[in-house]
Amino acid sequence: MTRPTLEVAGIFRQHGPSYRATRRMPLEQLRVMRAIETCRTAALGGHKERCGHCRYERYSYNSCRNRHCPKCQNTARAQWVERRRGELLPVEYFHVVFTIPQELNALALQNARLVYNALFRASALTLETIAADPRHLGARIGFFSVLHTWGQNLLHHPHVHCVVTGGGLSLNGSSWISCRPGFFLSVRVLSRLFRRLFLAALAAAFHADKLRFFGNLEPLADHFPKLLTQLAQREWVVYAKPPFGGPQQVIDYLGRYTHRVAISNNRLENITNSEVEFRYKQYRSRGKQKQHRMRLRPEEFIRRFLMHTLPPGFQRIRHYGLLASRHKADTLALCRHLLDPLRQLLPTAVALPAHREQILASAVRCPVCHIGEMARIEILPRRTGAPYCDSS
Repeated sequence: MTRPTLEVAGIFRQHGPSYRATRRMPLEQLRVMRAIETCRTAALGGHKERCGHCRYERYSYNSCRNRHCPKCQNTARAQWVERRRGELLPVEYFHVVFTIPQELNALALQNARLVYNALFRASALTLETIAADPRHLGARIGFFSVLHTWGQNLLHHPHVHCVVTGGGLSLNGSSWISCRPGFFLSVRVLSRLFRRLFLAALAAAFHADKLRFFGNLEPLADHFPKLLTQLAQREWVVYAKPPFGGPQQVIDYLGRYTHRVAISNNRLENITNSEVEFRYKQYRSRGKQKQHRMRLRPEEFIRRFLMHTLPPGFQRIRHYGLLASRHKADTLALCRHLLDPLRQLLPTAVALPAHREQILASAVRCPVCHIGEMARIEILPRRTGAPYCDSS
């Protein structure tokens, strides 16, 4: 894979010092900036490698392993996907997206942990409740949810992506109940229950004095119940995409979405002293996309990137239903047993490509002769105040 010539780290290194000097920043954002700036540089230490065939040598510096860093997600993503392979069932999988109205985006930014948790709980309870209703499916489904807080333009846009089994165990656990081919659950029914549950959570938090209103949001505290009433009268966006084409398509989706950050280095087009240019998609009706380019002042780019910093310890990937039980392995084995007479079981994880092994293999193979393997011959300590010499 060719390394991007433009990186978020470069923007932080060039413009980060002036950005930090002109404003007060939360500690977690400062940590994210420092991690991205020093990722794979001498500041974090590393090692020296030598090819056993052609004797080529190179320096390799340690990664920051921060979950907001664009360069540190490939291995973590591959490892997570590998663990999910054994959990796939031979059924259709659906992609459902829950989004909150834009009027609540600023509130979510100031109350991130509370609002994001409410978004997870409301969306998960909506799926489980409607799926368990005999009028709809009458089954216990399995799914995982991934929180994204950004839109393509880097503005704050909290939403949850859910990958859901196209059916589930009957409520007594004796059979597998499949949804209709190509159709999961009514998005209108999902939308209205999600709206009710999420607004109820916000109302409860408001009355318990757990919501905070700072700066421009201070006047909102006086008429917040009125805003909730207005939002309850509108239709909310819940989008169910067509089912995946098969198990491999599910795997490909997991690889793209689970460990995504606000913007990847590949989307950057140009960086100067006065602006940052990047590509973004503008989604039209019926899922149509159009590529655009946006130019932002470096300070504004950094501000937008950092607003997606998650609270410390916040879990952005969560499992529910059949995938949440502490007896998950036994539950999935039962599901496969019930499905086996109807469908051929998925290939085992061993038969599928091992993404993690591919990544590791490319990392140790000599980039010059492509024959020998790179062996570690020297440990490099951390160098405080070292210049940014990126080895990625």
